[in-house]
Amino acid sequence: MLKTMRSAAKYIWIFVAVLFILGFLLYQTSGLSGNAATARTPIASVNGEDITAAVWLRATEQRATQASQRLGRPLSLDERNQVDQEAFDELVSELLLRQELDRRDIHVTDAEVIDAARTSPPPEFMNAPQLQTDGRFDQAKYLRFLSSPMAKEQGILAQLESVYRTRIPQDKLFEQIAAGVYVTDGQLWSLWRDAHDTAQVTAVRLAPDSASEAGPPPTEAAMRDYYDHHHDELTRKGEASVSVVALPRIVTSADTAATLAHLMSLRHEIEGGAKFEDVAKRESADSASAVNGGSLEWGKRGRFVPQFETAAWALKPGEMSGPVLTPYGYHLIKMDARNGDSALFRHILLRIVQSDSSAAHVNARADSLERLAAQSESPAQFDHAINVMGLTPVLLHVIEGTAAFLNGRQVPSVSAWAFSGAKVGESSDLYESENGFYLARLDSLTPGGLPPFDAAKPQIVRALARQRALDHLVIRAQQLATKAASSSLEQAAKADTLEAIKSPPFTRTSFVPELGQMTEAVGAAFALPVGAVSAPIKTDNAVFVMRVDRRIASDSAAWLKQKDTQRQTVTDTLRRERVEEFLADLRRVAKVVDNRKLLEAANRRAAT
Repeated sequence: MLKTMRSAAKYIWIFVAVLFILGFLLYQTSGLSGNAATARTPIASVNGEDITAAVWLRATEQRATQASQRLGRPLSLDERNQVDQEAFDELVSELLLRQELDRRDIHVTDAEVIDAARTSPPPEFMNAPQLQTDGRFDQAKYLRFLSSPMAKEQGILAQLESVYRTRIPQDKLFEQIAAGVYVTDGQLWSLWRDAHDTAQVTAVRLAPDSASEAGPPPTEAAMRDYYDHHHDELTRKGEASVSVVALPRIVTSADTAATLAHLMSLRHEIEGGAKFEDVAKRESADSASAVNGGSLEWGKRGRFVPQFETAAWALKPGEMSGPVLTPYGYHLIKMDARNGDSALFRHILLRIVQSDSSAAHVNARADSLERLAAQSESPAQFDHAINVMGLTPVLLHVIEGTAAFLNGRQVPSVSAWAFSGAKVGESSDLYESENGFYLARLDSLTPGGLPPFDAAKPQIVRALARQRALDHLVIRAQQLATKAASSSLEQAAKADTLEAIKSPPFTRTSFVPELGQMTEAVGAAFALPVGAVSAPIKTDNAVFVMRVDRRIASDSAAWLKQKDTQRQTVTDTLRRERVEEFLADLRRVAKVVDNRKLLEAANRRAAT
């Protein structure tokens, strides 16, 4: 029974989230909870305007289906969580933008939509081979297509209208936001110098160690002050410890040979008259392309992994390849057509998997493990199950929002499960991937967020001890600088059993070994007189004493030659940054109420 359910998982997985929401709504409307709810139940609100469960569900399912088709398999819980978060962020952003457009009374007219559709076609139309002449987009062909009955019958005109009614008001808003961006010659010269002035230094680095950080504990008042002013630094993600056991799928050389033999039989079938498209629909493991007869759509070089790329572009239109091995499995590739540096390929993918007998053995063991321990709330049941089956658990430390890994391979869903309401001591579902099966037990859990003051004390003590150690090193560095002034930095460092390090040439924006990137030490290298020994330079992690050995100024003539191009590039970048800052500020000041975890908790209660 369990094997049958797993074999059908790819067909039922896309309904999991639907059932989750519908189950919650059913629970609410059944009278089992105190709150009646429908598809209009707010999953969140943005400045008092609701995002309903139905809207959120539609957005997440659309993204999840697309991601699953792209990957050719069901999503793990980790992947599903990421998809859901992306959908949520997009819904919030869309709502904030619409609210801002309404506030500024920005709208779009029918004439603007028609003009944009005629003069600014989307990229997919610009790249469509049937709308090109001699490899270039043909505006006349595009306009004839828009006027054709086909465009209306296929809903393309309606789709274009929807795109432009959304995009044009946003473009107007972004133009308003970025309209004041202007870059002076002085700013351009400063940016050029940052990237082209170079310096070389000799530096002595003094860094705290455990001994220097030892000392009396800070006062309660000092710790409280640090806590109040360093919330961002102290806020942390959730952490958990999980015991994981694995039942790996081991692929043998015989499995590889069997896959290759099957691919060759498909090739002979096609050579015997079968259509490549029909065989791809029936056999290809790449479900996203299989539904379209294996089509990988028109595109240029560089889209595929190297092995596939080399074999595909060696073909002529109408020609089919022999077996091509990539990290994904064996492929048959066919070039349908080529137009300049673009081509249309089809492929059939066969993944290299276990033989039926080997897979049946692993599946049977997975069934036993699932029956013995999956979803158990007793920690002892997990231990009993792995003892019965002769499995050895591995203790993993997982961080919220980050997938778990075991022996270099990602463990599907375990990390997401650990932070989705599981109780300490509880066992997970049995999770399956191409590599095998995994079962986990939650051994400990530390919720994320800003910890209470008492819980944050150890981290605060370490931070204050480091600051104190750096302050003491400043005194030692000052003594070093004084000695260096009467001899040399190298001699003073040697006398103090320290090392004077010579840097390679670097700019203000370079990463410099020992000095770091964009640090106070790097900045000082462009402010000190050449040959002078600096006063102590304190950074977040160390204290430096340095001497500038050489500095080369930028070539102003080279700057003038490229100034116009630089201005355009910098202006475009600053305009994008201005818009991004505006959107970030919009999100920062917005009142966003996120009810998703409350709904998840309600669903878990309803299921118990």
